Amino acid sequence: MDQPVAALTARPLPASLPEARAAIDEVDAALAALLEYRAGLTEQVQLLKPVGGTAGRDPDREAEIVAGMARRAPRLGAERLRRIMTAVIEESLDLAERGAATTR
Repeated sequence: MDQPVAALTARPLPASLPEARAAIDEVDAALAALLEYRAGLTEQVQLLKPVGGTAGRDPDREAEIVAGMARRAPRLGAERLRRIMTAVIEESLDLAERGAATTR
C-alpha cells in the first residue's frame, strides 16, 4: 500500500490553483479507497476478537496507531491525528456493528 501513497507524495507541490485542486481530488480518491478498505479490516478484526465493538476497544492499540501516524505526518501532530483517528475508528466500528446486525 505504501507505493501508491509514495507516488502521490513524491510529487512537487502544484504551482496553480487548478493543479492544486486536481491533486487534492486525487488524494481524496485515494483516501476514500483506503478508508473503505480500513473499514473492511475493522469489520474483520471485530469478527476475530473475543469482545467486539466499544467494549473491545483497545486504548493502547489506538495510541500506537496515532503515534505511528504522527511519525509519518509530523506536521499534523499527535493531537490532531488522535482526533482524526478517533473519528475513523468510531465510524468504522459503527459500520462493522451495523454490518454484524444485518447478518444476524
